[in-house]
Amino acid sequence: MEYSVQLTFREQWLDERLKFNDFNGKIKYLTLTDAARVWMPDLFFSNEKEGHFHNIIMPNVYIRIFPYGSVLYSIRISLTLSCPMNLKLYPLDRQVCSLRMASYGWTTNDLVFLWKDGDPVQVVKNLHLPRFTLEKFLTDYCNSKTNTGEYSCLKVDLLFKREFSYYLIQIYIPCCMLVIVSWVSFWLDQSAVPARVSLGVTTLLTMATQTSGINASLPPVSYTKAIDVWTGVCLTFVFGALLEFALVNYASRSDMHRENMKKQRAACEALDHGPDPGDLMEDGNTTFPMVRQCEIHMQQSRPNCCKTWLSKFPTRSKRIDVISRITFPLVFALFNLIYWSTYLFREEAEDQ
Repeated sequence: MEYSVQLTFREQWLDERLKFNDFNGKIKYLTLTDAARVWMPDLFFSNEKEGHFHNIIMPNVYIRIFPYGSVLYSIRISLTLSCPMNLKLYPLDRQVCSLRMASYGWTTNDLVFLWKDGDPVQVVKNLHLPRFTLEKFLTDYCNSKTNTGEYSCLKVDLLFKREFSYYLIQIYIPCCMLVIVSWVSFWLDQSAVPARVSLGVTTLLTMATQTSGINASLPPVSYTKAIDVWTGVCLTFVFGALLEFALVNYASRSDMHRENMKKQRAACEALDHGPDPGDLMEDGNTTFPMVRQCEIHMQQSRPNCCKTWLSKFPTRSKRIDVISRITFPLVFALFNLIYWSTYLFREEAEDQ
């Protein structure tokens, strides 16, 4: 919520008391190094947080007095200025940062600041910012009224566009890779418990570390940023892949239980057709309950109707893995389509 700038500040005013004879053009101007010897406007930077002058090797300041009483004041300053930012579209955002200059004590009845006609703000041609591009700047007036009067004010609005390539390489692509790596567990055998658990936990912890590192470099805000949506959904996909293995493991144990029930049912059917009716009458207390129990299990174990392509996979755990192999990439691709179309269109709408 702040930015730093190094600038050469110039202001010019007319003080008729300082007129002097130039001896037919022999004296172009007089130079002063002590600003206390002439009257100066009481200008200050209203959104300044801290700043300092430059004094190496000599103080970077000069005052020129021209024969007709015009005074030119120039000084080199480094400032850190506040810049309230709206980070809802971060890192696909544009920010407007202002530089405000106002009179501290003189009202507009005594002092009025005006921009110089023709190119009042000059930016160096080789200006390079690591994460932003300065698209344009606008000059305007920002006079303020208080209980003590109206004060003259000038401002420069700087429009910065955030460079997205850095965040694409450092955040978006690594998060996509972590999500895709978490899908590898769907292709591992369901009996490979250590491998699938290690893969799921490692990707989950890496994704959580990536998310905390992103938020550590940003100010805490009460609204959701675009990067929060991305990392939150990626974290959900990685966590979902870990939960999918828990479901597969449960289904695998359920399949084993069903297989044991089938073996028991086969044994019961063999027992039901094997002995003589006389034997059943002689030992009805032991044989009949077993036959009855087998009939109950046969009724409860009727297979449900499955789709044709799922019938190729005999176990439910394998079917869950196969469905996850298709569902997870499709849903993630759909999320990418919605995410990029939403935020890119919102960025274009704000530009217009």
